[in-house]
Amino acid sequence: MQWWTHWKLRHQNPLSLWLHVVGIPLTLAAVGLAVVQLIDGRWDLWWRPAGLLVAGYVLQWVGHRIEGNTMGELILVFKWLGRPYVAISQKYQERVSGSNER
Repeated sequence: MQWWTHWKLRHQNPLSLWLHVVGIPLTLAAVGLAVVQLIDGRWDLWWRPAGLLVAGYVLQWVGHRIEGNTMGELILVFKWLGRPYVAISQKYQERVSGSNER
């Protein structure tokens, strides 16, 4: 439940939220489609799951640009590299600091 609360704090803009509502399923569908195609031996259709994956991530990236924070997957990479990142946008920090959740 803490994960969900943190996710909602990072996705407060309505447009960003809708971009994620579309982008996340596209990304998951890309993985499923790739598995099905590989099982069927359809290596020639590699571009379909690749296109879904790119489209899904682009939508989510745009959402995070709107929010003003870093994508979750990039946060993991930035932490690993010791680089700075923005978990929750500055414009929403008041809401976070005013609550008991961090």
